[in-house]
Amino acid sequence: MAGKEGHAARAGGVSDAAVRARTGKGWAEWFAILDAAGAVAWGHKETVRYLREEHGVPDWWCQMVTVGYEQGRGKRAPHQTPEGYQVGASKTVDVPLAALYAAWADPEVRARWLPDAGFTVRKATQDKSLRVTWVDGRTNLDVNFSPKGEGKSQVSLQHSKLEDAAAVERLRAYWREALERLKAGLETGGWS
Repeated sequence: MAGKEGHAARAGGVSDAAVRARTGKGWAEWFAILDAAGAVAWGHKETVRYLREEHGVPDWWCQMVTVGYEQGRGKRAPHQTPEGYQVGASKTVDVPLAALYAAWADPEVRARWLPDAGFTVRKATQDKSLRVTWVDGRTNLDVNFSPKGEGKSQVSLQHSKLEDAAAVERLRAYWREALERLKAGLETGGWS
C-alpha cells in the first residue's frame, strides 16, 4: 500500500517497523535514498551492492530492501525473482520429525496425499530437506523440515521458477490443499 510520498508502508512483505529495526531506516527513508542515488534505473545486484557498500546494510537486509524498493517502484511484481515467480507454504503437524519427513521421502506414502507424487528428488538430507525437480521438469521445489517441540514438526516449502503470477495463485491453492491432506493423514495415523 503506497503512502502519500509514493513509498510503501509495507514493501516486499516487510513492515516499516521491521526494516527500521534491522537497518536503522524506514521505507520512506530508503525510498528517498535509493531514488536520489538513481536506483530506479539500476539492476538488482547493483542496488544490493550500493546498500551494502555505501550504507553498511547487512546482506539479507540488502536483499529485502532492494526487493521492497523494486516492488514499490514497479520494477518487480510480488513473488517475482530473477528466475521467475515463487510461492511458499508451510504446515505444522502433530507427529515427530521422522514421520513427517518419511511422508515426503517415501513414494508410496507420498502418493496417498500428493496428486503429483512422481517428482524427482535431486538431493535428500534425512529429516532436514529435499531438493526436488517438480513433475513438469522445469520448476523446483525446496522442502525443509524442522522440529516444533515434543511430537510436533513443520514442513516449509518454496516452489520456484514459476511462469507467472497466475501460476503462483494456482500453486498456492494446490499446496494449501495438499498440506491439509498430509496433516490429516499423518495425525490420524492411517499411514503407519
